[in-house]
Amino acid sequence: MEQKEGQQVKTLPGKPAKESSVIMTEIVLPSDTNSLGTIFGGKIMSWIDIAAAISAGRHARKVVVTASFDAMHFIAPVRLGQVVHLHAMVNYASRTSMEVGVRVDSEDLVTGEMCHTATAYTTFVALDGNGKPTPVLPVIPESPDEKRRYDQAVLRRETRMKLAEEIKKQNN
Repeated sequence: MEQKEGQQVKTLPGKPAKESSVIMTEIVLPSDTNSLGTIFGGKIMSWIDIAAAISAGRHARKVVVTASFDAMHFIAPVRLGQVVHLHAMVNYASRTSMEVGVRVDSEDLVTGEMCHTATAYTTFVALDGNGKPTPVLPVIPESPDEKRRYDQAVLRRETRMKLAEEIKKQNN
């Protein structure tokens, strides 16, 4: 146990980031596309939410819910018939919430060309049997890439917390 402002706080063991890794693959069908023959952004966001939820659930080993999409960047279009690869991993975990980063790449099956098409950062909260937030294990970043993503997630969390406080002040 560790001390925190006069009270004892149980220190949880950590869990390697790679254990939350998810790779999801989808094909872009006609019903997924707009009049330009490119995928609807909302379809990509739906797939991101699913991949991120699986990743957060793997890390927490509990029911998880989406708390936020704080950044979604579309970089390149995805066309009808292409394959979409979504790679999700928990970057950082605080007490009950987890930031999950999702990278989206498209693949042209005819040429084999791969293209980075989107990046998103989502936050999920783990819930107990009563639907209340419950603690999750900390993330242990091991590789240089995992350490970079962890450090960047800490900065994004600080920004999210400041923004939430500003919004709270404005609403009071």
